[in-house]
Amino acid sequence: MDAKLTLKLDKEIIERAKRYAQDKNTSLSKLIENILSKVTDKSSFQTETTPLVDGLSGILSMDTVDREDYRDYLEEKYK
Repeated sequence: MDAKLTLKLDKEIIERAKRYAQDKNTSLSKLIENILSKVTDKSSFQTETTPLVDGLSGILSMDTVDREDYRDYLEEKYK
């Protein structure tokens, strides 16, 4: 079901978007709908980690840290 949406955008951006949509043989509404669909699709969210995170993964296991001390730390941090 289609619904109407009003947006306030920079005039220059609107003109560029209109030209882009025209070049792609689509409407500006359809272009924006496709963009919003992609950015809100949960399955498209990137879940990959960076090389830094991969390198740090597993360095410290919870066996090394006293769980009770860690819980106390978190409780104090989020008071």
